[in-house]
Amino acid sequence: MKRRDVFRSLILLPVTGNILSKQLYTATPLIKSKSMPDLHRDAFVMDGHTHVMSRELMFKTDIGQRYPDGTVDLPRAKEGGLDAMFFSVYTPENYYPGRFEIKNTFRVVNLALDQIRKNQAMIELALTASDIERINKKGKIAAFLDLEGGYDLHGDLDLLRALYKLGLRSMQLTAHSTTNAFIDACNDVYTWGGINDHGKAVIKEMNDLGMVINVAHASNDAIIQSAAASRHPVIYSHGGFHKIVDHPRCITDEAAKAIASKGGVIGVHFGSLFNNPKYWAWQRPNNPIRVQPNPQPKTPRIFASHVTTQTIEEVDKEFARELPFTFKGTIPEEYWMHVDQLARVIDYGVNLVGEDHIALGSDLDGGPELPHEIKDISDFPQITIAMQKLGYSDQRIKKILGLNWLRVIREVTEGK
Repeated sequence: MKRRDVFRSLILLPVTGNILSKQLYTATPLIKSKSMPDLHRDAFVMDGHTHVMSRELMFKTDIGQRYPDGTVDLPRAKEGGLDAMFFSVYTPENYYPGRFEIKNTFRVVNLALDQIRKNQAMIELALTASDIERINKKGKIAAFLDLEGGYDLHGDLDLLRALYKLGLRSMQLTAHSTTNAFIDACNDVYTWGGINDHGKAVIKEMNDLGMVINVAHASNDAIIQSAAASRHPVIYSHGGFHKIVDHPRCITDEAAKAIASKGGVIGVHFGSLFNNPKYWAWQRPNNPIRVQPNPQPKTPRIFASHVTTQTIEEVDKEFARELPFTFKGTIPEEYWMHVDQLARVIDYGVNLVGEDHIALGSDLDGGPELPHEIKDISDFPQITIAMQKLGYSDQRIKKILGLNWLRVIREVTEGK
């Protein structure tokens, strides 16, 4: 399932006379005052999934400059009190049919490194948790490179090692929402019954290198099997909980407990689609996502579609039309999520797996339908305010804001 197809399903929602008579939410910027609690200002704050570099690659822009649209740039990240972020570079399905995923992955990682160097007054690359702390002491944001999408559909270990040498320290196993040659994606055809032997080899190599294993977008069986196969904690960088919204991208209680049992962390997504049952029920009839519950023939569907006459430049032009990745639909007021509902989802996770295993993975600039009180990354303090209203202790809030991510990164990259 391509991200653009998901967007299309959300935009083409049923409109009736009753809905038209109600107040609508349109995805346009809001103007309001900023409020940052002292707790948020003093805490270590890290986002586990923030999209970057797609816009910069296509339009030759600079993440160090304030954008008039979208939800992420470095000036707004500073305003939101961010100390670190999983700098999530993205290789989408657009590049798979022509087997351009390898070329795109390397060019987008190189671009990320160039952008970080260009903006070194505000941000630096971090390879370990100690690097993050060192960078923060200088008053800068730490960028921890994470890949979302296929680094190679076949999972070549030499390419993985090369990416590690470039500075990549976290990677999603699935090819975004697509089953590849070694792991099933949650909303694609199930081929391997989870992960296969090569998937275990990829996990072992990442363990040996000291790379964070990201199981977001993986099938339920794949998440559980990956957690079992890994010597280190694994993360689920961004999503909701299946018991709250039964979308296939949301994690089951069983899989969440499997991640927590290995010391891993689940990042709570900021979007209404994964967190607001009313919104999901309203738009679900038009959502094209269908789960394939049984393993299919042992050839992933993506490998049957490698016939294209497009050049990578033509794919770029097609991809550029989708940017920026911000929700462009219209939501009636009654279905528009407030940040207090997001806090209740966080609380569900805390009650399920404990406060040491829940964090934030916004997916900003990845297209989520953001809560009422959040228009972009500068509004991150709203999450802290919502958790304070739940009566959470300062220490619990600090763990969720970033210390849990920092702990996992330390365990994986430094063996501590």
